[in-house]
Amino acid sequence: MARARAARFCPDPNDVDDVVQESFLQAFIGLGRLRDPDRFAGWLGGIVVNICRALQRRAPVTFLADWPEQLHPASADGLPSAEDLDRAQVLRRAVAGLPAGQRQAVALYYYADLPVDQIGASAGAAKSSLHKARRRLREHITAHRPDLIPAAPRRTIMTPVRIAHVHPRPGDLGDGRFAVSEFLIVLADDAGQRAVPIWLSSSDGASLWRLSPDAGEAALERVPEQLTSRLLLAAGTTVTGVDIDELGPGVTAARIGLAGPAGTQQVTARLADGLSLAAAAGAPVRIADTVIDQLAVPADSDNLLAPFRRPDPAERIPRMQPCHEPGNLGFADGLDRWELNGSFLGDVSDAHWQDYSCTVEGHAAVLRSAVPDPHGFAALRQALFAEDYRGATIVFRGELRVTDVADQAGLFLRVSSGPVRARRGDPANHTAGLTGGADWSTQELTAEIPDEDFLIIHFGIFLIGRGQVELRNAELTRHL
Repeated sequence: MARARAARFCPDPNDVDDVVQESFLQAFIGLGRLRDPDRFAGWLGGIVVNICRALQRRAPVTFLADWPEQLHPASADGLPSAEDLDRAQVLRRAVAGLPAGQRQAVALYYYADLPVDQIGASAGAAKSSLHKARRRLREHITAHRPDLIPAAPRRTIMTPVRIAHVHPRPGDLGDGRFAVSEFLIVLADDAGQRAVPIWLSSSDGASLWRLSPDAGEAALERVPEQLTSRLLLAAGTTVTGVDIDELGPGVTAARIGLAGPAGTQQVTARLADGLSLAAAAGAPVRIADTVIDQLAVPADSDNLLAPFRRPDPAERIPRMQPCHEPGNLGFADGLDRWELNGSFLGDVSDAHWQDYSCTVEGHAAVLRSAVPDPHGFAALRQALFAEDYRGATIVFRGELRVTDVADQAGLFLRVSSGPVRARRGDPANHTAGLTGGADWSTQELTAEIPDEDFLIIHFGIFLIGRGQVELRNAELTRHL
């Protein structure tokens, strides 16, 4: 390579051998100036060119458009990929279109690895040429190949938090019976004097509760995450931390950091699993600022549960769903009193829990698919005890708007003797479905409530497959 370079740029062919010998001597003496060992070939080639320039004092060197070095990084096996070759061709054409002085400055500085004081009449002139060249190259590539411009990395700022409380939220089952229907997890941002509430179902929050000081003797029960933590330690792997961030709109997940013999890596997991493993392993927890700013509320460090307690007229344990009366039908309190459920959560592989999400925009609930091909269906629902509606007719109505629905979406109303297990085509599940329409439309459903004990009314909106459905101005009325 050195001899070919010298033969190309040397003013006298008889000087080629001397130029090559002098180039290797200068490279050996100045090896400590090489900033990047992977660019040794280009650096040596630059030394050859510089010596040729010293011999040729009659005119500045004219560089060819097809600069001999590959203008792309080598891949792991030393061979360029198709993407590398594409970028190299675009860059060669862009460099070839520069004025001669700028083209020379780019070649000597970036590919021959020469300092600025050796590529022009002065360092200031060289810096000016490089500045103008970079601007012209950016304009050219932006206009002709914007896909090659790398996106600016978005640095996610994380805030350390601690698991302050895991509080069971019992639901009133009637006849004085209570059962834990969900857990309230309070994450404390001590530095910011804020608290972040997270609600988990009874099955998801059970492990985290047993691992918390709030559980008392319940902590002695078996917890799967404790075994997982011990197995990881036995394999030489530790849980370095758990980060809570968004996978997509309305889809929050945990990224578990691991360090072991294979190096460091992150594993994305469900939020409940990540928090439980952090508690079992004693690992730190952090929340992305974009998430904590949406959810956190100011809180007194001595009473972090206070902002999230629900008042109860009978001064009993705070009551959870199902309730006796519908609430928050205008979504003024976000998704409080509403639950996101559906068959996508019941998949045996547990791999589709993030396929649907629900948010509140304005005073409308928006149930949408979070992936292009979601599994099963999702429902945003409330559940009520039917004892106050026995023998009556109930009407559930609301304004709906659907967008890009691949299958079906709409209202549903169901009367059952226990937890909802709705399936498509279930005759006991009353639905008012829509498949398209950009405008709001009023829909309603009617159901007769039998005069039986322990019935539960389920109502809300559902979505099957891709798309989104919005609900506003919801009403549930009783008619004799």
